[in-house]
Amino acid sequence: MSYKNYPMVSRVVFGRGSFNQLGDIIEPKRLNVKAPFIFLVDDVFKGNPFITTRIPIAYSDELIFVSADEEPKTTQVDELVEKIILTHKDRPSGIIGIGGGTILDLAKAVSIMLTNEGEAKDYQGWDLVKSPAIYHVGIPTISGTGAEVSRTTVLTGPEKKLGINSDHTPFDQVILDPELTKDVPTQQWFYTGMDCYIHCIESLNGTFLNAFSQSYGEKAFELCKEIFLEGNLSEHESQDKLMMASWHGGMSIAYSQVGVAHAMSYGLSYLLGTKHGIGNCIVFDHL
Repeated sequence: MSYKNYPMVSRVVFGRGSFNQLGDIIEPKRLNVKAPFIFLVDDVFKGNPFITTRIPIAYSDELIFVSADEEPKTTQVDELVEKIILTHKDRPSGIIGIGGGTILDLAKAVSIMLTNEGEAKDYQGWDLVKSPAIYHVGIPTISGTGAEVSRTTVLTGPEKKLGINSDHTPFDQVILDPELTKDVPTQQWFYTGMDCYIHCIESLNGTFLNAFSQSYGEKAFELCKEIFLEGNLSEHESQDKLMMASWHGGMSIAYSQVGVAHAMSYGLSYLLGTKHGIGNCIVFDHL
């Protein structure tokens, strides 16, 4: 029998306020002063000093605000890649994604397409990416999607919604700072939390379940119940625990894969534009 040999995020830092370490973390990765870091940031933070004043922009670095109102698209990836190539003579030192699952998926996809020819839609599928991505960092500002740890970047293409699943997709560095989730609207907090919860259910009941994925899935499931059912956690504790549930849930499905709820929610997203977390809940309610 042949077993999966999956990559994992190379480095991760967790802690309240750890976002302040971003500059120290990425500066050693700078190729030269003309090779910028590109910061892809959810445009909900435009004009928000809590985030923007702490982004360590230097030299020719560029901050690009990106709308997360819709699910990420292959055409959106291609447009960002073209913009970066036309604006900067040197290949970027790295791509830094700051936001929710949409922004993190875009950051992963852009980092791949800067080193691979063609269009993003050409790489939707499994192990189609030939060249390693450039250095890329994920900083989630909402918890639940697992995008910070997964080996996929789920995109809506012209014909299908499907991930770029490859060993080159996972982030090289992730910063998990629960403080960044403090202003997430309650409804969004719930639906992304349910995305994590459904990850756990699908993983723990999946065909490919093994001790590896089970250990992560059980921990994430336990944390979700503590957060959403027991109701005795402080706001800070809930933020911390949901961020770790998201990480563990993402690790679990990386090995055991998702199930029917996720598969059908992709269809809802593609046909109706339904947000991922909401689509999962709609389908899951009928299973």
